[in-house]
Amino acid sequence: MLQSDVVAPGAPPADQPARRTRRGRAQMTRSAEPGENAHLRVPYITRKIPTYDLLSEESLERIEATADRILAEIGIELRDDAEAMRLYRQAGAKVTPVSDTVWNLKFEPGLIREILKTAPARFTQHARNPANTVEIGGDAMVFAPAYGSPFVMDLDTGRRYGTIRDFENLVKLGQSSPWLHHSGGTICEPTDVPVNKRHLDMVYAHIRYSDRAFLGSITAPERAADSIEMCRILFGAAFVDSNCVVMGNFNTTSPLVLDGVTAAGIRTYAAAGQGSIHLPFLLGGAVSPLTMAGSVAQCLAESMSSCALTQLVRPGAPAILGAFLSSMSLRTGSPTFGTPEPALGSLAMGQLARRLNLPLRCAGNFSTSKRPDGQAMQQAMMSMMSAVQCGANYILHTAGFVDGLLSMSYEKFVMDCDMAGALHSYLAGMEVTEDTLAFEALAQNGPGEHLFGTDHTLRHYETAYWDSALNDDRPFETWDEQGQLDSAARANARWKSILKTYEAPPIDEGTDEALRDFIARRKAAMPDAWY
Repeated sequence: MLQSDVVAPGAPPADQPARRTRRGRAQMTRSAEPGENAHLRVPYITRKIPTYDLLSEESLERIEATADRILAEIGIELRDDAEAMRLYRQAGAKVTPVSDTVWNLKFEPGLIREILKTAPARFTQHARNPANTVEIGGDAMVFAPAYGSPFVMDLDTGRRYGTIRDFENLVKLGQSSPWLHHSGGTICEPTDVPVNKRHLDMVYAHIRYSDRAFLGSITAPERAADSIEMCRILFGAAFVDSNCVVMGNFNTTSPLVLDGVTAAGIRTYAAAGQGSIHLPFLLGGAVSPLTMAGSVAQCLAESMSSCALTQLVRPGAPAILGAFLSSMSLRTGSPTFGTPEPALGSLAMGQLARRLNLPLRCAGNFSTSKRPDGQAMQQAMMSMMSAVQCGANYILHTAGFVDGLLSMSYEKFVMDCDMAGALHSYLAGMEVTEDTLAFEALAQNGPGEHLFGTDHTLRHYETAYWDSALNDDRPFETWDEQGQLDSAARANARWKSILKTYEAPPIDEGTDEALRDFIARRKAAMPDAWY
C-alpha cells in the first residue's frame, strides 16, 4: 500500500510545485484492506505458468520400467479383502495365496496402465455452495489444509491433543481464507470424541462451518459409508450417484502392501462414484529406497495399483495419483520434511502423472519445525514450490503443517494461507499487452518524473501487486515503536481476529436437522470405542 508520507526518488519537495499539473497520490486511497486482493480470488486456480519438466524421456521411461518390474516381479501384498482380490484376479493379476487372508498380486507390464485408461483426467467435486465447486486435473489446482495431526498448538497454550473444538476452529479458519479452495478432511484428530464416532462430528463440521468441498472418513469401511450417506442427505441421493461430492484420502502401507481396511474403503467410495486419493507415505531409507529415483518408482507402482482398484469397481470413478515423498535423518531415524530431494521427486511425479493422464496430489507446506518460525516457512516454501512447479492438482497440507505432521499450528495455518495468496498471483503468470507494457505511464510525465499520479498507475495500483495480510513492510522505526512484533505474533493476533468475526455460511434448516438426526442415530447404535 502506498503511504502518504512516502517521498519517491525524483519527486519535488513539498514546498515546490511539480513541473506539470497532475493528480496526486491522495487520489490513490485504496478501497481494499491489506491482504484482501479481491482480484485474485477464484474457486480454484487455473495455472498460467508452465510446469517444470525435470527428467528426460529416457529417465522417465526407466522409472516407469522399474515400476512395472516391481509390480511384475515383487508384486503387491493384499491383506484381508477377498473381494478386492477377486477383482484384481478377474482383471488379469496373478494371485498367489500367502495365507487364508493374504495374497501376493503380480501384474504384467502395461496391465495397470490399461485398467487406468477409464479413470478421468479431470473431474468436478461439487461443494454445497456451487460458487465453491472445484475442478481437479489438467491445469486446475486446488489448495486444502493439512491433514491428520493428533496434536494442535498455538503460542498461548503450546502443544496439546486436538479436540473437536480445535477441529471446528480450523475448519472456520479455512473457510475464512480466500486462498484455500477446499475444506480438507481430518484437519486434526478430535481426541475427545470416541474413535468410532468422531468421523460423524468431523464430516458435520465440514458441512456446517464451511460451504466448500471436503474429504470424508476413510478409517473403516462403515465410516466411509457414513460419510457418503451424510452427503446424500446434503446433496440428494440422485445427485450423489452421478456426481462427485466427497473424496477419501487413502494410504497404502509401504512398502508394497494394500491392507483390507484401505481396500474396502476405496471400494466403498468408488462404488458410490466418489473420488479417492491414493497415497504411499514413503520415508526414504525406511519404507522406500533412500535414493529418490527408487522412491519415485516405488511410489508410482503403489499408487497406480491402488488407483486401479477404483476402475475395477466402477470404471470412470475419480481417482488421484498420490505422492508423499520424504527424506529422513540417517543419524537419528527421524523424518525430515521440506528438504530438496523430495522436492525433486515431486517434480518427477508431475511428469509421470501427466504421462498417465491422471490428476496428481503431492507435497504441501511441509515442515519439521516445532514452532511457526523461520525453519517452518523455509521448509514449507521448498516443498510447496515443488507442488506448484510440478503441476499438482490437489495440494493437501497447504496450511498448518508443523512438527513433521504431528501438530497443527494455528499460527502457521494463517501464515501458510498468506503464502497461498502469494501463489495465486505467481500462478496467474505475466500478461503482456499494450496496457501492461505501460508505454503511456512513462510518456505521460516524461523523464525525471515519478509515476504515482499517472493515469496508468491510478488504473492499476490496487491490482498490480499481491498485498500480504501478515507481512510488516513498514520502516524499522515504525515497527520498533509499535512493539517489534514478529510474524508469529502477528499470526497469533490474526487467527484470533478471524475466529472472533467468523460467521457460519447459511444452511437449510431441514437439511441440518436431518444430518444431526442421522448422527444421533448412528452414535446411539454403537458403544463408544477409544482405540
